[in-house]
Amino acid sequence: MSNSLDQSRIPASREIREKRGTLLNQVSFSPEYLPGAYNAVNVCLRIQPSEQVCVITDRATMEIAAALVAELERLGAPYHAWVLEDVAARPLKDMPREILDDLENSQVSIFAVKVQTNELRSRIQMTDVVNRKKIRHAHMVNINPQIMLEGMRADFARVDRLSQKVVEMVRKASKVRATTAAGTDLTADLNPNYRWLKTSGIISPEKWGNLPGGEIFTTPGEVNGTFVIDGVVGDYLCAKFGDLKENPLTIRMKGNRLTEAHSENRELEDDFWKYTHTDENSDRVGEFAIGTNIDLKEVIGEILQDEKYPGIHIAFGNPYGAHTGAEWDSTTHIDVVGRKFNIWVDDEQIMRDGKFLVEA
Repeated sequence: MSNSLDQSRIPASREIREKRGTLLNQVSFSPEYLPGAYNAVNVCLRIQPSEQVCVITDRATMEIAAALVAELERLGAPYHAWVLEDVAARPLKDMPREILDDLENSQVSIFAVKVQTNELRSRIQMTDVVNRKKIRHAHMVNINPQIMLEGMRADFARVDRLSQKVVEMVRKASKVRATTAAGTDLTADLNPNYRWLKTSGIISPEKWGNLPGGEIFTTPGEVNGTFVIDGVVGDYLCAKFGDLKENPLTIRMKGNRLTEAHSENRELEDDFWKYTHTDENSDRVGEFAIGTNIDLKEVIGEILQDEKYPGIHIAFGNPYGAHTGAEWDSTTHIDVVGRKFNIWVDDEQIMRDGKFLVEA
């Protein structure tokens, strides 16, 4: 893949005025990004030429953002593009006021940024505006060339059909059980007062979504059991530790709280334990999710894509209560992903060894 990305590059198209800083339409990028950019703008966000778009990126992700901007210009949609380093020091303590003000006047937003340690607060500030204004928002945290060539080229209409079938099943269920050959065995008892959300890649004003998309999720009533994390852990620990297939982290939960975490990699064990004990709810399961992007064939060590890999993932911390109905909160949120699940919704098996038994 790296060779193809070094081939001919597309120069930026016509110059238009942007509020400040780097002109993304003057940044060159690989033409191989264009199918993913087309998907993001036209399929996932369904941007109309009359809609104002806020694009937020950084130095590390400028070439991917330039492809997105090229697609916006081809469509004719007005936009403002922001490169974070042009307006604030990294890591961000807060989302810059100029960007928050721009979001207030936008119908659509795209956040394509390689995040740094302890920047979650700034992202929450951004999504608070997104939620309040019901902006169609594409959250592309740590998007990279591999994801643009894989996950962003998915057939999101097909992923959406599968996601809809699965979410209809779990909305009527009282529990979900999951096992793996690696040793995972957990049960999520579901709270009927908490909503299930579908973020299949087709983004609506009701819930912003990660891209690439492909998951359904809720806040669980209670999770108990063992999870062998042989995929990835999230937030900034993902970049540090990558794919955990050869050196998994095993965690145990009781009463929806993390009670144990063990790994031969003691640094991973210690960092994860510290992260999940940041505040009083950082060790609480805030998200219970099923990945539904059936075009993904393997875990790659990047949480943005890997949490959409078919199977179960959970997250400790922030439960996205504005969407799920959970009444508690946390300043942290860290996902954990495994491989090759067997999943039962109540007593009906919907996945065997990582393959859905439900037709898309």
